[in-house]
Amino acid sequence: MSRSDSRTRNIAKTIVLAEQDKPTRTLLEDILREQGFATLQADDTDRCLFLALQKNIDAFLLDLELPGGDPVQLCAHLRGIDRYKRTPIIFTAASSTSPSLLSAFDAGADDFLDKPINTVVATARLRGHLQRMTYLREMEEVQANLNRYISTRTQQVVKDRAVAGKSLEPEERTVCVLFSDVRGFTTLSQEMAPNALFRMISRHLAMQVDCVYRRGGYVDKFGGDGIMAIFDARDGVSEACQCALEIMETTRHGRSHDGPPTLPLGIGLNLGSVLIGNIGSEEHLDYSAIGDTVNLAARLCGSARPMSIIVSEAIVAQASADATLNFVDRRSISVRGIQDSVSVCSLERGEGIRPRTAQPAYAAGKFDRRGT
Repeated sequence: MSRSDSRTRNIAKTIVLAEQDKPTRTLLEDILREQGFATLQADDTDRCLFLALQKNIDAFLLDLELPGGDPVQLCAHLRGIDRYKRTPIIFTAASSTSPSLLSAFDAGADDFLDKPINTVVATARLRGHLQRMTYLREMEEVQANLNRYISTRTQQVVKDRAVAGKSLEPEERTVCVLFSDVRGFTTLSQEMAPNALFRMISRHLAMQVDCVYRRGGYVDKFGGDGIMAIFDARDGVSEACQCALEIMETTRHGRSHDGPPTLPLGIGLNLGSVLIGNIGSEEHLDYSAIGDTVNLAARLCGSARPMSIIVSEAIVAQASADATLNFVDRRSISVRGIQDSVSVCSLERGEGIRPRTAQPAYAAGKFDRRGT
């Protein structure tokens, strides 16, 4: 790589040079300038910390004998600042046998340079640490974006698999499953422009996702114009019911900029045993729940009238003591794929204390990072 290429690549990098020895400081400044780095001078630990708090620094070169305070403590302090947790901190030391170097590494230092400074070594080490930091920041940005597409539960499964070194076996668990679906979506798609419809559905799904996570559940998958959510905590049934009510109330009161005042939403809830695990091939896996419990929840959602919530008898038995919930219109319905009729109820808000909802946020189009 030519010197001009190096300067072009590094021009945005700012290095704090905190060195009390004048010949060493002059040499390091020449090296940094030759590589295209911008430098900020600090003649003591207080000035170094001041620059760190006022600016966005890309690397620190600290004299192990910098006056004004303990440079090792300064290093530890810098590591305690979020934006400097991975920033290269390189000490300069009169001797590689200095006992303070071990304390410096314990405090979070990345490397050290012997005095007198070797130009080639200093350049290579600094460049290597900055490249590593750039890579880590890129990976963090990728991870942050992946978090928007992958559920927190799936991410945890992937981490567990990486630690275990093998695929985790499916497990049977009792969970509450929630399905939502927009009624008449096909007709709606014929009446609205595709871009406007996409924005409206996206905002509506974002509201649902936000509510699911706020209530302790997680989104297993999207179904085009609806979601499938899992609630597996100890109070998951009650929280799932509250979530369904909040989604329905927000849908009823929220207004879209691109469509009708409300979307004709239907919701189904069921409680029971499911098998949760990896589904698919080694090239493409999906972590999901399957079983009769999931199927019935989907069927109940499909049977719900517009702007209504249908729950199974298992939900009623588990949550009937909750005064904030009201189960009405008990009836038996025929469900596709199930031979016998299924006993269900409609879920409404009870007479207990009404939980606070996020209706204003939906109306304003503001959601958390899981939204769109």
